[in-house]
Amino acid sequence: MSQRVYIFDTTLRDGEQVPGCQLTTEEKVIVAKELERLGVDIIEAGFPISSPGDFRSVVEIAKAVTEPVVCALSRAKEGDIDAAGEALKLAKRKRIHTGLGSSDIHIRNKFNSSREQILEQAVSAVKHARKYVDDIEFYAEDAGRADLDFLCRMTEAVIAAGATVVNIPDTTGYCLPHDYGAKIKYIYDHVPNVDKATISIHCHNDLGLATANTLAGIMNGARQVEVTMNGIGERAGNTSLEEVVMALKVHKQLGFETGIDTTRLFPVSNLVSQMMRMPVQANKAIVGRNAFAHSSGIHQDGFLKHAENYEIMNPHDVGVPKSSIVLTARSGRHALKHRLELLGFRYDKPTLDTLYRRFLDMADVRKEMNDKDLMELVR
Repeated sequence: MSQRVYIFDTTLRDGEQVPGCQLTTEEKVIVAKELERLGVDIIEAGFPISSPGDFRSVVEIAKAVTEPVVCALSRAKEGDIDAAGEALKLAKRKRIHTGLGSSDIHIRNKFNSSREQILEQAVSAVKHARKYVDDIEFYAEDAGRADLDFLCRMTEAVIAAGATVVNIPDTTGYCLPHDYGAKIKYIYDHVPNVDKATISIHCHNDLGLATANTLAGIMNGARQVEVTMNGIGERAGNTSLEEVVMALKVHKQLGFETGIDTTRLFPVSNLVSQMMRMPVQANKAIVGRNAFAHSSGIHQDGFLKHAENYEIMNPHDVGVPKSSIVLTARSGRHALKHRLELLGFRYDKPTLDTLYRRFLDMADVRKEMNDKDLMELVR
């Protein structure tokens, strides 16, 4: 089995569903072009039937990018699929992403239907999508809570109908990593035609487990991951693109690779944050402002002696200009000496000890010491 993991980015569809983060068509095209430069394999451009604006956005993104597959979402309804097919007409590479619920919770309470009726609708939707595209992805919504044997029946049926990708989403962020990984493995072990399609995973972060579940899915055979920049998305968000990509890169021994230019992660993260007006939390992995910042004296000392003591990746690898030493009352002499030398000041040990005691008094009051504060200290 190939060790290539394909990156399906849904920042412009699931990510844009965050309240207050909507983009204009022109803004979506800008983001789509940056995602293309980043190296994503598939861009989910929108949900064409949902509004005229979303339809136009899919059309314009389809015209603007050439390398990634452009994907349009639809429900398992002919009208939705027709709108998706129409919106994708000008795409160089195109995919329709259609589907419906697979859990009994959804079948009974959302669709007021039965398993057999849902299977018929799923197969019919895939066959209808084949009138427009050869690349069809089927999503088995709420697969995280679905009966495994029914999920296998659904997967087998939609592949037989022509689905090239089957998405097994943990729509509500319910699963634990070992359970989700076992679910993907079960599908590979029990669906006879599974080799005819790619298994994809789409995890939500309601319990803070989206990245862990996604990695568990990869380890058990999934070769497409559905992610967003900065982990934005419905409720608590989606799996973070940068976290999955860097986890695979840091753990080279696993043998997986993506086509992502990781040096563009930080710039694209900033672009998405600014355009969607959604700040990235300071302690966000990979792209948060504190991801490569050190403020504890013990950590600072170890970092200054050898960066790998406290950093498992080079900031340049993700597009961050450099690591930072943040001076607070928790900082040690080594960090103060380092910063003073950067400012051009060198002191013997007794003088540095005196300065350090004064530094701690100032830092207790000012919380964080910047270069201007240090100039005041040395004066």
